[in-house]
Amino acid sequence: MCGIVGYTGRDQAAPILLDGLSRLEYRGYDSAGLAVRDGSAPAEVVKATGKLFHLADKTDQGRALRGQCGIGHTRWATHGDPTVINAHPHVSGNLAAPGSGAGDSDVVGVHNGIIENFTELKEKLLRHGYVFYSDTDTEVVVKLVDYYYKKYRIGPVDAITRTMVRVRGSYALALMFRDFPGEIFAARKDSPLIIGTAEDASYLASDVPAILKYTRSVYYIDNLQVARVSPGQAVFFDLNGDETAVPLTEVTWDAAAAEKDGFEHFMLKEIHEQPAAVRDTLNSLVKDGRIDLGAAGLAEDTIRSLTGIVIAACGSAWHVGMAAQYVIEDLAGIPVRVELASEFRYRSMPMAAGTLVIVISQSGETADSLAALRVAKERGALTLAVVNVVGSTIAREADLVLYTLAGPEIAVATTKAYSAQLIAMDALAVEMARVRGGITGEQYDHLLAEMAALPDKIRRVLEDKERLQWFSSKIVNAHDIFFIGRGLDYAVSLEGSLKMKEISYIHSEAYAAGELKHGTISLIEQGTLVIGVLTQGKLFEKTVSNMMECKSRGANLMGITVNGNFAVEDSVNFTVYVPRTDEHFVPSLAVVPLQLLGYYTSVSRGLDVDKPRNLAKSVTVE
Repeated sequence: MCGIVGYTGRDQAAPILLDGLSRLEYRGYDSAGLAVRDGSAPAEVVKATGKLFHLADKTDQGRALRGQCGIGHTRWATHGDPTVINAHPHVSGNLAAPGSGAGDSDVVGVHNGIIENFTELKEKLLRHGYVFYSDTDTEVVVKLVDYYYKKYRIGPVDAITRTMVRVRGSYALALMFRDFPGEIFAARKDSPLIIGTAEDASYLASDVPAILKYTRSVYYIDNLQVARVSPGQAVFFDLNGDETAVPLTEVTWDAAAAEKDGFEHFMLKEIHEQPAAVRDTLNSLVKDGRIDLGAAGLAEDTIRSLTGIVIAACGSAWHVGMAAQYVIEDLAGIPVRVELASEFRYRSMPMAAGTLVIVISQSGETADSLAALRVAKERGALTLAVVNVVGSTIAREADLVLYTLAGPEIAVATTKAYSAQLIAMDALAVEMARVRGGITGEQYDHLLAEMAALPDKIRRVLEDKERLQWFSSKIVNAHDIFFIGRGLDYAVSLEGSLKMKEISYIHSEAYAAGELKHGTISLIEQGTLVIGVLTQGKLFEKTVSNMMECKSRGANLMGITVNGNFAVEDSVNFTVYVPRTDEHFVPSLAVVPLQLLGYYTSVSRGLDVDKPRNLAKSVTVE
């Protein structure tokens, strides 16, 4: 959602802030702003709606703002329309004019998250003479900090902790105080915020790519902590105002991984990075020819004692869970339920002894998934996080952690993170099957060999992209697309449909093929595109039969199947083949053509592939 950046050091702050914000554009935003302080002078605030280049033009690429300490923000509107006046940063006084000036303000701040009791707090502040110029909850927080700061004549840390006690909701805050030039104060609860340090400079950001160009030394500020940031240094405090230690983490990502590297879009680059993401994730889990979950903390005795598994996730991660459900149940014989995290958190689901709750999240900060994790822990379940970001909140709070190695993913529509999660869950399923005696040693070796071959097979699928680009030009004006499949093919259909709708804006739905006749087939009309995923041998003929029912009602058909099933061509209008592999792992191959189809369709429609409308990369609010 919203993006936060901050800088304090020797260099001019505004150009650095703009650069950081540009690297957070993938998170989604509708307006942006900067606040820069030059010594003890009041902060100068500049805001703009729309794309970031409007703010850059307004500030002469940041050169017009003097000062070596500042904060910046890209806003995703929650409270209040996407207007200049509602854009961040916000100030404790009366804004001198929409878009510039800080008036009589002593505190300036930016905020990511949602303050649930902002109306109650606003009423309190109105009674104490504060005047509000915006419709945002952020302005309320900034003024509340100012209120405590002045009423009790306390320092910034104590004013912020008093505010944190009163505020309900989620937030990452970055604040500057007129009385403390050259310093930035930060706090967080449930919304991501990192602090990086280098020689004579410090940085704040919502995500690593924003500051990776400047430093690899990063602090992951913990929940309900406050940070006091000065050039080259960060000091952390708990809610009592007592200093506390936060470990310094060295980011291992290559800075080039967050660049397009010659590709037209990040999404296309990340589709092509899937072989590496799958290989690296698998190699991190396989030691000396055997799957080793020691780093994840999942012991064999624990695996043997499991009575059930619940997978909680959102979006594409939920689709990973849907695929994993079939594989775990078939290989390991453990009952699995897959729950949308946004629903799980509000259900009163009993947790039987021996239940493992697996939470899957690329960012490790997804609000609903984090809430589901906490609910599971409250109910006494053992929890395992499958995440891509070391030090993320979900990773820190889960009992066990299995890291994927997809590297930074910039495009809003996930591709390589999905594939890395999928191979991680497949490896987990195979190891559970071995430990519980669900497979023989020979089968285990076969499954390992099949997984190890997936990266090269994904590369072979990518070589067929020109045909998919051609086909996408034929469906660019489609109004409705239906994806169907059974079993694992249904799980792949779910992801394919999401890829199509989220970046091409074409209405698409995914259905278990057998459900077509229970109502959905009434939507099929002349020219409707139906895409069938046909990779599961025992279910192949049944799904083809369902597709023929659609064809008889005027639908055009596309089929995705494995090499050798050439009879499909007699039934459908366009066929895509993927290499053969063990059927448990074919989703890793079948999803790639659907990713490419969505990508090329979006490009053909002239859309913003990497930053689709109304969407954000990391959903950190409910």
